[in-house]
Amino acid sequence: MIEYRNRAMKVNSMSEIAIIVQQERKRQGATQIELSQMANVGVRFLRDVEDGKPSVHFDKLMRILEVLGVSVDLTPRGVEAR
Repeated sequence: MIEYRNRAMKVNSMSEIAIIVQQERKRQGATQIELSQMANVGVRFLRDVEDGKPSVHFDKLMRILEVLGVSVDLTPRGVEAR
């Protein structure tokens, strides 16, 4: 589950995360360069995330989400999310 804009969302793919990252970055008025600097990641990496590249470094992705104020909760299958 991803907490996005005060609601939990079930996410099943990197492309869904990509949409959230891009929408939230734009909503906050940040450019890719600005967000990449704030999250201490390369612009190319951020572009890969926003393009939905399925194999990105999780720790870098988490830095981007943290800067955007998006949290991630992992729930085992078959267990209802809180």
